[in-house]
Amino acid sequence: MNELFELTAEQKEKGIDAIRLFFAEERDEDLGDLASLLLLEFISEKFGPYFYNLGINDAKYFLQEKIEDLYSLEK
Repeated sequence: MNELFELTAEQKEKGIDAIRLFFAEERDEDLGDLASLLLLEFISEKFGPYFYNLGINDAKYFLQEKIEDLYSLEK
């Protein structure tokens, strides 16, 4: 997994719990810790960069608006 998207032990534990709960409630399936961890790692690896880039683009848009606000203050 890319180090940029490495989850902490606590984040992994919460992710595993969330995946197990989802499968239990939505699919009536018992997913073990290993299967849940593998699914979490797959999702993080495949979709983490996409969501990261969405956050970066949101931050760029926000900053561009603030810079435009500064330019509008010029006399």
